[in-house]
Amino acid sequence: MSERTKKIIVISLFLLSVFGIAFALYWTFFRFETTQPTPTVEPTPDQTGTGGLPGTTGQRSPVTTQPEEGVTNLPSASPTAQGGVTITTGLSTGPVYNTAISDDGSSMNYYSKGDNRFYRINDKGEVEALSTKQFPNVDTVSWDRASEKAVMEFPDGSNIIYDFATETQVTLPNHWEDFEFSPVQDELIAKSMGLDPDNRWLVTVNADGSNAKAFQALGDNADKVQVNWSPNDQVVAFADTSTSSISADIDRKMIFPIGKNKENFKGLVVEGLNFESKWAPSGKKLLYSVSGSYSNYRPLLWTVDATSTSMGENRKSIQLNTYVEKCTWSSSVEIFCAVPKNLPPNAGLQPSLYETTPDNLYKTNIETGLSTLVATPQIDTTMKELTVSKDGTTLYYRNALTDELEMIKLK
Repeated sequence: MSERTKKIIVISLFLLSVFGIAFALYWTFFRFETTQPTPTVEPTPDQTGTGGLPGTTGQRSPVTTQPEEGVTNLPSASPTAQGGVTITTGLSTGPVYNTAISDDGSSMNYYSKGDNRFYRINDKGEVEALSTKQFPNVDTVSWDRASEKAVMEFPDGSNIIYDFATETQVTLPNHWEDFEFSPVQDELIAKSMGLDPDNRWLVTVNADGSNAKAFQALGDNADKVQVNWSPNDQVVAFADTSTSSISADIDRKMIFPIGKNKENFKGLVVEGLNFESKWAPSGKKLLYSVSGSYSNYRPLLWTVDATSTSMGENRKSIQLNTYVEKCTWSSSVEIFCAVPKNLPPNAGLQPSLYETTPDNLYKTNIETGLSTLVATPQIDTTMKELTVSKDGTTLYYRNALTDELEMIKLK
């Protein structure tokens, strides 16, 4: 084969390869753009049926919107608690603290950190100043049964009793703490915390600061004693000082009631840890919560007889997982409780971790043991410091998320 022939073959192969590559590129990248059909635009129908500008004559067609996928129509909120979604009503315009129902059974007292004063919201929703006096940096407040006097504890350790009716003040010792008024007389109880454990006592004192009496040594167990004065004036505190469990059940332990006169009350057997309690208005029953292995250490409510002669009898569990501080008695047989919607195992051992868990509101008859859902707040709400009005129509509470005073109508 001559050199000329070879050159012709090489040039031919080169040209064929160039055309081949060009065709491949066209087929891959440009073919579909040229073969796709040109989209057509449908003419907009005349909305009037008579021509002219759309929408200038005739009736307007109704417009509907479809709900988003996965969204269902929510039930409307009820103005009163009927077992479903319920309206909650705000009563304060800002945070309130240390709330208590007044002697009229419907007005609510509270402390405002905004201006360091005490106020009352009456049954008409009107705010009234309890005093023009300011009390800066109040830490805790304990009200008497008429909500006319209050013991105030301050961060520097100072303590006073203030009478809002007479605008008078009594100073108490700085080493006293954990105050509570008597539910039956003008007297209060406190822990006297001397530097020496041998000088730590439960004491009582009149509301005018007179007649102080030490009646129960505390020693090194002051933090294990809970002041809780019974309405029948028999028990003033409970001691969780048992050093061993009862039988082989490590959850079962003994709580010791304490009286003012060294009474030898029978102990309360409880099934779990972190005992906290509230008295029934009659003083005959005690509501308490504990956390045990049987509830995966979630708090569980119990009731028990608690007079001097029936202490510890008729112990029954209420199948509500909540802390007793989120409950209130509305009568001698009925309680209302804010029950967290979701409490994981061990929630009873670290309650501070679940202080903002949203609640539902339940009502329980302790005689029948029946608990019913009363209300699901329209907006997720965490309730604390619950109180029911004297006529049973309103439940007041402090919203733990905003610290504002709110209410739910029960009737």
